[in-house]
Amino acid sequence: MDEVVRWGVLGAAKFAREHMAPAIHSARGAELTALATRTPGKAEDFQAFCPSLRVHDSYDALVDDPDIDAVYIPLATHLHVEWSIRALKAGKHVLCEKPIAMAEREFDDLIAARDASGCLAAEAYMIVHHPQWPRVRDLVAAGEIGELRHIQGFFTYNNESDSANFRQVAEYGGGGVRDIGVYPVGAARFVTGLDPEKIAARVQYEGGVDTFADINARFGDVTFNAIVGMRLFRMQDMVFHGSRGLIRLTAPFNPGVFAEAQVRLQTEGGQARIERFPIGNQYQMQVEAFCASVRNGVPYPCPLEFSRGTQAVLDGIFNASA
Repeated sequence: MDEVVRWGVLGAAKFAREHMAPAIHSARGAELTALATRTPGKAEDFQAFCPSLRVHDSYDALVDDPDIDAVYIPLATHLHVEWSIRALKAGKHVLCEKPIAMAEREFDDLIAARDASGCLAAEAYMIVHHPQWPRVRDLVAAGEIGELRHIQGFFTYNNESDSANFRQVAEYGGGGVRDIGVYPVGAARFVTGLDPEKIAARVQYEGGVDTFADINARFGDVTFNAIVGMRLFRMQDMVFHGSRGLIRLTAPFNPGVFAEAQVRLQTEGGQARIERFPIGNQYQMQVEAFCASVRNGVPYPCPLEFSRGTQAVLDGIFNASA
């Protein structure tokens, strides 16, 4: 394979236009090469920052393009598994938006297709690529807050007026748990290295789509609570509370957008120690990590096996609230 990984984007989604396509275009070792969209006018915003971008009028044409090495998939959730497997069978590496599946059982086919293809396939769980999260994991592991005893997370926004968004449609994989519940759940798993047990949840629905969830679980001896919702004022926060201190992340999921990324360590008898991360595009970091894994075999921080564990928790949340 060439030193540069040539990327195609499967669909002209708003998120791809605003975040991931520019990240691919800017990333070291990556080249934004092609876009698939059935609406040619949507390609113009992509070509504004990448004039050389080629445009395919079908998803199949992009997946079969011999000049594409990797495919980024920002489609609605219910299409993720189908097109990830289709791309893998065509010999393409795959980075697919989260959640990559609708249920844990779908990972059997994803992992089988990945292994058969010899390609890299991963969920676009970008936060683990931002340096604040490995830093928090190291601080907890080093005992900086004593014994970790409780984890608290919030992630909310209000999209009530955006009725056309696929997140409002149950059969498309909509709802807040799948869209943003993955973040506090996955972050807790990343930091602790554990899977939760004894999941309990209270979930509210509108038209078959979950709009609010109060999630409780245990990671070993560590209690966990998260609030996620699509009908609340925007909020994101993560706290790791120990016996001798706590760590708070001011922008755990959208650093530099929601607020400046800060890791605040508070311990008894001492002033809070603040570590700032003012620079760093986690989407670009994600692409660069993906390309390094493709080119050099560097272990990828978020393999499908990790994503499968998070999906199992999401399934458990829905089952617990039934």
